[in-house]
Amino acid sequence: MENVEILRTENLVKTYGAGENAFNAVDDISFSVRRGEFVAIVGASGSGKSTLMHMLGGVDRPTSGRIFIDGNEINTMNNDKLAIFRRRQIGIVYQFYNLIPILTAEENITLPADLDGKKVDKEKLDNILTKLGIEDKRRNLPNQLSGGQQQRVSIARAIINDPSILLADEPTGNLDTKATDDIVSILKMTNKTFGQTILMITHNMEIAKEADRIIHIRDGKIVEGV
Repeated sequence: MENVEILRTENLVKTYGAGENAFNAVDDISFSVRRGEFVAIVGASGSGKSTLMHMLGGVDRPTSGRIFIDGNEINTMNNDKLAIFRRRQIGIVYQFYNLIPILTAEENITLPADLDGKKVDKEKLDNILTKLGIEDKRRNLPNQLSGGQQQRVSIARAIINDPSILLADEPTGNLDTKATDDIVSILKMTNKTFGQTILMITHNMEIAKEADRIIHIRDGKIVEGV
């Protein structure tokens, strides 16, 4: 693992409501992730971990504080610049896959590159499909795949562009035990084989233990792990 910082947050705050009704869903969070690290963020429902993930992914903006990804301060970018940066540098894996139903598995995977006008490296695509165990599913539509297979497609889509960081938001939350074990193994393989930096949010401590480091969040604050 390189000792190069790929993600840093400084005094991150996200406030909802106003006046007496104001509350901080994320409350002064500062931490960093090194290139090649696999970090789990753990917290109960309502702890602020999903709000944090949305800000790190550029989907939501902080009320105050700063977010740096690969040296770029994303919270100061305008919407157009942020959308391009997000597509090129941030891979996101969601709990419910977010695949486009009318596209095949392969078309879903190459969509970020297609939107960017980039030609996909076929050898790299084949390698990812093989490593993720879905090379024989590339022509299938999402509704022809199991939940675990759909999540593999979503992981492939997230890493095809070599993003600076992969954000996985409860990636096993919709899966049975076997598929959960498979997806965790695949994330670890992606981290080790492709050197992919991963930040995973989960409420499941057993899954979190597979990461290099665990950060615990409670009531919007980091309580352990930095």
